[in-house]
Amino acid sequence: QVQLVESGGGLVQPGGSLRLSCAASISIFSIYVMGWYRQTPGKERELVASITNGGTANYADSVKERFTISTDNAKNQVHLQMNSLKPEDTAVYYCKASQVIVGQRLYDSWGQGTQVTVSS
Repeated sequence: QVQLVESGGGLVQPGGSLRLSCAASISIFSIYVMGWYRQTPGKERELVASITNGGTANYADSVKERFTISTDNAKNQVHLQMNSLKPEDTAVYYCKASQVIVGQRLYDSWGQGTQVTVSS
């Protein structure tokens, strides 16, 4: 039951950059993994990047070498730095938090999303 609020979306030209932020209502150390997903109309939500509370990051092949996920533990925030943006990066980006619960299972919480549009 963690509240997540995304920010930083907007309109950017191809080749430009944006930095998305996700503010969590609890300490990030209490969250096993946080990730960024994206979704376009009519398509399934897909994983963009994730990072564990141990600092292990993973990226979708389509964004490797362009996107960087990072944490600001003092502010309970996760960021997604997006560089060299392409029109195909256009989507609603969602923040997800996965918490470890009793029984070693995960409980997922989602933010409401922020729109990223890459267009000239």
